[in-house]
Formats: sequence, structure tokens, C-alpha cells
Amino acid sequence: MGRRKVPVFAIVAADKRRARDGRYIEDVGRYYPLHEPAEVKLKEDRVLYWLEQGAQPSDTVRSILSKRGLMLALHMRRKGYSEPQIEEAVSEHRERHEEIEASSIALTDAERRKQALEAERERVAKLEAEEAERKRKEEEERKRKAAEAKKKAEEEAKAKAKAEAEAKAEAEAADEAEAAAKAEAEDADATAEDAKADAASDADDAEAEATADATDADAEADATADEETDETDDK
Repeated sequence: MGRRKVPVFAIVAADKRRARDGRYIEDVGRYYPLHEPAEVKLKEDRVLYWLEQGAQPSDTVRSILSKRGLMLALHMRRKGYSEPQIEEAVSEHRERHEEIEASSIALTDAERRKQALEAERERVAKLEAEEAERKRKEEEERKRKAAEAKKKAEEEAKAKAKAEAEAKAEAEAADEAEAAAKAEAEDADATAEDAKADAASDADDAEAEATADATDADAEADATADEETDETDDK
């Protein structure tokens, strides 16, 4: 609808099974987006009728109906509010939206650009803050992992040093035990050798004494024999 570069949109109730630009059931309004402010003309009673019949508005139409307070009216009807209550709530709703639209229209182009610039700066600042926070968290996580790795390495080094010290102590104890056993064995061998030497010496002494006794006996025997021979000769 409308003419070139001056669009006008019809708001209609249509069967969703038909083509978008095909036949419709009822024309319930117009939307003039280029008016300042944008203008909407609606058959509000018919709009509410079709909404109560289950009609589902498009996103754009839903936004228009919401600003006009018709979605609020539908909600209040379903909740059982009276018509005076609905009219009062819808009236207040429209006044708030009209004030908002009036304040936005009163802005000059320079003010709009300024607001857009401020909004962009805020957006960039927010992104930068989020990025800084992300980097901070990453750095904290890196430091935490590094600290954990360092602590683990220190604990492993301590455990290794302790194990090595215990192994060294055990080896030294084993060496000392081996040395003590060897010393005891050497002492036992020396004692045995001394005993053997003492036994041999005693045997030699006994043999020498026996030999001396035999020699003395032989000498006595010889002397006796000589005396007997002398006596015989004297006779």
C-alpha cells in the first residue's frame, strides 16, 4: 500500500494457510511508519475480537498492539477484569508510551547522534571491561595452575629426597652390618687360629716333655746297665 518511498501497511486478519499477500478475512487497521511519530489507526474492538478468537499477531503487529495497550487489554479480559478497570489501565499505558515517544521526537539530530555515540562508547567500554575481566580470570587461573604445579613439584622433590636419604641410610646400615659381620668373622678366625696355635704349642710341649722323659729313662736305663756290668766285672 501507499506509494513509492511512502509505505503504508495494512493490518488484517488472515488465514495463515493462505499466501502472505493473498485474500484476508478482515481489514482492521493501518500503520504509517514514516509519520513523525509513526501513526497507527486500528479498529480496536475488532482487533480484540480476533485476538480472543486465537489470532496470533506477527512480531511487528504484536509490538504495535502492545504499545497501543491492546495486548494488555486482552490479558486483563482473560483475567476477568471489568471494562472500566481495563480502560483505565490501557489509558495509563498509552500515556506512558506517548511520553516516551514525545521525548524521543523532541531530540534534535545532533542529540540523537550524541546519544548514539554515547551508547556506542558504553557498549565498547562494556566489551573492554568484559575482555579485561576475562583476561584477569585467565591470568588468575594460569597463576593458580602454576602454583599448583610448583607445589606438586616441590612435594615430589621432597618425597624423592626423602626416599633417597632413606635408601642411603639403609645402604649405610647394610654396609655397617656387613663390616661388623666381617669383623666378627675375622675375630672368630683369629681366635680359632690362636686356639689352634695354642693347641699345637701344647702338643709340642707335651711331645717335648715325653721325649725328655724317654731320654731320661733311657739314660737311667743305660746307667743301671753300666752299674750292673761293673758289678759283674768286680765279681
